[in-house]
Parts: sequence; structure tokens; C-alpha cells
Amino acid sequence: MSALYSFKSTDGGGITGEGVIDGQGGKPIIGHDESWWQLARRAQAEGGAQNVPRLIEIDDASHIIFHGITLRNSPGFHVTLKNVRDATFWGVRVDTPANARNTDGIDPISSQNILIAHSFIRTGDDNVAIKAGAAGATRHVVLVDNHFYWGHGMSIGSETAGGVSDIQVRDLTLDGTTSGLRIKSDISRGGVVSDVHYENICMRGNRRPLDFDTRYDAHAIGNNIPVYRDIFLNHVSGETGQLVLRGYDAVHPLQFALNGVSFNNTARWLIESAKIVIGPDGVTPAPPREVALPPSLVSTDCAKNWLPFPVTDTPGV
Repeated sequence: MSALYSFKSTDGGGITGEGVIDGQGGKPIIGHDESWWQLARRAQAEGGAQNVPRLIEIDDASHIIFHGITLRNSPGFHVTLKNVRDATFWGVRVDTPANARNTDGIDPISSQNILIAHSFIRTGDDNVAIKAGAAGATRHVVLVDNHFYWGHGMSIGSETAGGVSDIQVRDLTLDGTTSGLRIKSDISRGGVVSDVHYENICMRGNRRPLDFDTRYDAHAIGNNIPVYRDIFLNHVSGETGQLVLRGYDAVHPLQFALNGVSFNNTARWLIESAKIVIGPDGVTPAPPREVALPPSLVSTDCAKNWLPFPVTDTPGV
């Protein structure tokens, strides 16, 4: 099904301005009693495949700029980029209810040189999801000074078969997302995720503030083993919840470095098949299956970072 807006094989272009593009995913479809979101939920309940349009698709394009625009109530994903080179999203707002199924915010797929900055995103699925499938690798993605609210968090995956590398996420708040920082894949779609840097991250109200899992679908079948290595968390602060660091096996462990990572004592750490270095001195613990690691003595000052979502009306109406 075609997206509302499509960029295909373009060099240059984008959408700028302070206006709103509303996909009306919660409104009844003309000639029907259900909305796109209701159709998606019914497909899920009945074991069917949903078929809903995306708001914006950008394919095989380069030099794309989105600035100042508000994207609202997409029936499906809000923005997907596939095989895109050089794209900037600056001061963008994505505003959709938390119960709108599969309404990712911005998804770079098999793309390179992507910047997402000074943006506010709340949606019904991944706030941002970086993916790499059969079309090739995703590299050189930078997120700076963004605010995420409801949604499924800052995700990489679940498709990582093409390889994901050189990812920088700095000055991010995750205020009420279900997951916080997340890398998800499995043997049906896994690949190498490497050289990922998270710095100055503030989280609160998250079920899984850290969620790095190589068994996203426990029933997946395949030979594409996910490998996560050279993952760096520097000055990351959260509250409580389940903290998951789960590699595939002893031959394919997670490789993480944690420095200035702080959570409450009530947070539960689930660590399997992981090689972890903690602190600037490089202390390497040997934890059992589930442990309570001591909180860092240095926590990120997050009080100044909690900002209300900049909205003048209610999404979905």
C-alpha cells in the first residue's frame, strides 16, 4: 500500500516548515466503520497480517532535509528511509497515541549518514529504529539532543542482517518509554551490530531501561546469529526495572563497556553470555545469570532534561 508521501530516487528534497501532516490513523476509513489502527489491532488479534499505509517513505534517495514539521497519527510507520544517503531530521515532532500499533517514528534502514537532532517523538512503537536488512548496511547515524516519551524506545533492529555500525546517541531523554536503549534481533534476521556509543542518557519510567537481547523472537529459526560488540555506555542514568544484557552463546557474547552507568538498587540485571567492562579502570566482573551490580558513583544530572512534549492539542483527535 502506497505511503501518503514518497521520495523515490531523488537527490535533494524534504519537508520544512512549522505545519502538521496528519495521517488520521484513528479516524474511520471512508466507507468503513473501522480506523486503520483498529484494522491493525484486529489483524493482530485474529493472527492476520496488517496492511496499512505509512506516512512517508524515502527510498534510494540522497540529501534529504526535514525541519520543523510535525508528523501525526500515521496509520503505520511515520518515516522510513531505505537506501538513503545523507538525511537530516532537525526539530521534528512525531505525535501519535501509545496504543497505535506499529507506528514507529523514524526508521533508517540500510542507510548512511543520517542525523536526527533536537526532535520530540512519542508514538505507538519504536521512537527510532535503526535497521539493516538485505538491502545492505546502516552506518554513520547520529542522534543528538532528542526527547522520547511514550513508545518502545531507542532501538536498533530487529533486522540487523546487513550490519549496523558507527552509531552515536548523545543527550537523549527517554521519559516513559517501555524500553530505553534497545538492541533487538534473533537468528532469523541477525547480523553484526558494532561501534555503538551512548552518552549522556537520562531515563525514567521504563520497564526495561537497558534491553540488549539476541533472542528477540524466542521461536525464530535461521542461521543469522546476532553479534553485538564494541557497545559503549557512558553516563547513562535510570531508575529501576529489568536490565537485560543477553548474548547468544559463549562463542557469540555481548561485548559492552559501562562507565558512569547508574540505576537504583531495585533494578534487576539479567546478564547472559556477556563480556562487560565497568568503569574507566576497566574492571571486568564475572556475574552469574542474574545479579545486582552496584550503581555507579557518578550519575548523570537529569533534572534539567525533563521537558514536556511541545504540543498544543491531543494526538488522535
